Amino acid sequence: MIDLSAQHTRRQFFGKMALGLGTAALSTLINEKLLAQQLSGDIPILPHFAPKAKRVIYLFQNGAPSHVDLFDYKPKLREWHGRQIPDELAGGKRFSTMTGGQVNRPVLSEITNFSQHGESGAWVSDFMPHTAGIADELCFIKSMYTEAVNHAPAITFFLTGSEMPGRPSMGSWLTYGLGTEAKDLPAFVAMTSRDKEASCGQIFYDYYWGSGFLPSKFQGVKFRGGGDPVLYLSNPDGMSRQMRRELLDDILQLNEINKNAFGDPEIETRITQYEMAYKMQMSVPELTDLSKEPKYILDMYGPDVLTQGTYAYNCLMARRLIERGVRFVQCMHAGWDQHKNLTYQLKTQCTDTDAPSAALVKDLKQRGLLEDTLVIWGGEFGRTPFLQGLIEDRRNWGRDHHPYVFTLWMAGGGVRQGLTYGASDEFGFNPAENPVHVHDFQATLLHLLGIDHEQFTYKHQGRRYRLTDVHGHVVKDVLA
Repeated sequence: MIDLSAQHTRRQFFGKMALGLGTAALSTLINEKLLAQQLSGDIPILPHFAPKAKRVIYLFQNGAPSHVDLFDYKPKLREWHGRQIPDELAGGKRFSTMTGGQVNRPVLSEITNFSQHGESGAWVSDFMPHTAGIADELCFIKSMYTEAVNHAPAITFFLTGSEMPGRPSMGSWLTYGLGTEAKDLPAFVAMTSRDKEASCGQIFYDYYWGSGFLPSKFQGVKFRGGGDPVLYLSNPDGMSRQMRRELLDDILQLNEINKNAFGDPEIETRITQYEMAYKMQMSVPELTDLSKEPKYILDMYGPDVLTQGTYAYNCLMARRLIERGVRFVQCMHAGWDQHKNLTYQLKTQCTDTDAPSAALVKDLKQRGLLEDTLVIWGGEFGRTPFLQGLIEDRRNWGRDHHPYVFTLWMAGGGVRQGLTYGASDEFGFNPAENPVHVHDFQATLLHLLGIDHEQFTYKHQGRRYRLTDVHGHVVKDVLA
């Protein structure tokens, strides 16, 4: 009979040398950080330098908000409304199939008025009065651009550095590199919401918060939008918490035997998941109990804040999660894909998201958390300055996907306040000043967290991968 316990591959041997059994589930904070380094075997101790931000809340707006209707005011659009966009701009450009064969491309004016706000004089749509109220806290980047022209590849590109699924998501990279400060909650949490009236909603693919080729212990935990955020938090009838603990201890011993025999890091993940699930039986009910939140705080987030699964609820939950040590919170809200309903649905989307986004920034600031928490708001690309549809059919006006330039904003976490960086041309069609590629944005985000994006790698299939692939430059002018 072959003794499996005596059979060791080179990988198993070094795996056992690096990791003691059960350490993922039971280690201290410092060991959690070391665990990430040990799993790759050779990455530098992180952070590489003093970070400005310790955690991230990414308010991802699925579907692509219209930059020229929300933040990038272009008087030229009103002047040219109804006239054909210059061919030197649109000619030969790639758009989605929805306007790829559209013969006429009339310029479409902004849907509502813009005003300047704060000492910074930032231009913000009248659809976003609450965001306008925090303009001096924000750093706008108005020269973002990407190569991806369709939703899923563009979102995947932003979150993983590749248009193709399979790479680790941003939150997974950060959890892998920096560990967690949360003892009884996941390091990386994802939450989703959507506009109930959206006619063209976006699909939330699991790989948006997946760990790719990193060990699966670094993947995001998706909180559900109804009922218990995570399934099976409650013990079955007849099982006490003590019985659950004893059962987990028995399972842990079995998993340790398998770990000894095979050295599979996914067994370590299983141990971690079981232990985390046990801890979350206590931590999640406390996390989601909003009874002690002051009324003025709830009012800031808007009327939907107590409705689970809404954007407002998720924004408040994001604050509560990072207060408890969660490293990365990804709130994804769909409904911005206004191909033919821009004139009425854009306002609905803004109503759903404006107050909660601004409330989150204000709430973090008043608690002293904004200084080292990076908040990001933005989508996967922008919308065309020209019309999708017929100019005489106002109710069905829309804008197509526009990867060539768009806007996002950041707050807190070491970015300059009250700054507008970069600019688009007079039609909002192409970058005119300081273009910022998606990989540049990713490099800058990592820099704010104390990470050199060129040194932060993971070896997979003989190649060293990184979030920024082989590209990206830190945008130093946005750093405080």
